[in-house]
Amino acid sequence: MAHIFHISTDTGGVKAFPIEGPWKNERVRLAGMTDADRAFRRQWLKDQILAESEPAVVPGYYEARFNPIRRMYRWPLDTLFKPLVPLMGYETAAMYRWYAGRIGLLIGTAYLTYYYFKYNQNDWTSKSGWRVITSRETVAPDDPRFPLVSDRKVGADYASRNFKSSVI
Repeated sequence: MAHIFHISTDTGGVKAFPIEGPWKNERVRLAGMTDADRAFRRQWLKDQILAESEPAVVPGYYEARFNPIRRMYRWPLDTLFKPLVPLMGYETAAMYRWYAGRIGLLIGTAYLTYYYFKYNQNDWTSKSGWRVITSRETVAPDDPRFPLVSDRKVGADYASRNFKSSVI
């Protein structure tokens, strides 16, 4: 019989096995534990303490996990946050690295969008660029400028795409 593994699950399709045993819940522990249960729980808690050499860094694991292109674009933040691992711990440094990367992408996207709209305007000299059209200002009857007359006087003023204000 062929086994079908579900790669998208955390356990690969295998039912999760609680390694902590039945004493994960504090209420179960308070309900009553035998001396053997207490010894098992004490040993289990001791086993959770990592040695100084753990977690072990396996040589070549990083290279096997990430392809060369991904290692290239991860290099700047990896270099920046690697000295922080002994100070903060791996999980905290990895979290800050993740947030720094996302914030950097957000700021970069904002700058690129600003640059695009500033220097790629759609005018009469090119077909490219986004054409940004603003509406006329709304003027109510109680405003002293009412009625606000349009600054477009002749037909050539409409859809001129800044042709008249060109220095050419």
